[in-house]
Amino acid sequence: MTAQIIGTYIVSLSLMIGSGFVLVGAIGLLKFNDPMTRLHAPTKVGTIGIGMLLVASIIHSFDIGKPSTHELLIMVFLFVTAPISANFIGKVNIHGRACDPPPAPPKDDNWSTLGVPESEHDT
Repeated sequence: MTAQIIGTYIVSLSLMIGSGFVLVGAIGLLKFNDPMTRLHAPTKVGTIGIGMLLVASIIHSFDIGKPSTHELLIMVFLFVTAPISANFIGKVNIHGRACDPPPAPPKDDNWSTLGVPESEHDT
C-alpha cells in the first residue's frame, strides 16, 4: 500500500468518526428535554465531531500534496469559543430560572453569581 492509499483510509475513518459524533450531538439536541442537558450534547460531542472532520481535511490536503493549515485556525477558534458560549448560555438559563438552580455549597454564602450582596437587600 502506498502512503496516499493509507492517507485515504485515515481520512475516511476520521470522517466516519467525526460524522458519528456530530450525529450523536444532533440527536442529543433533539431528544433532551431541559435547556441545560440540551446545551451539553452539541457543545461537548459536536466539538469533538467537528474537530475530527477538520483533522480529516488537514490529512486530505497533505495527502493530495497541497498542505493547508487553515483548519488549525478553525479548530483553535472552535475550541476556545464553544466552552465560553456554553458557559454564558448556562448562566442565562440559571438566572432566568429556566432550570433548577445548582445546590448551595457547604460553607459559602455567595456561590458564583447567584448570591446577592447584602447592600442590595436593603434597597
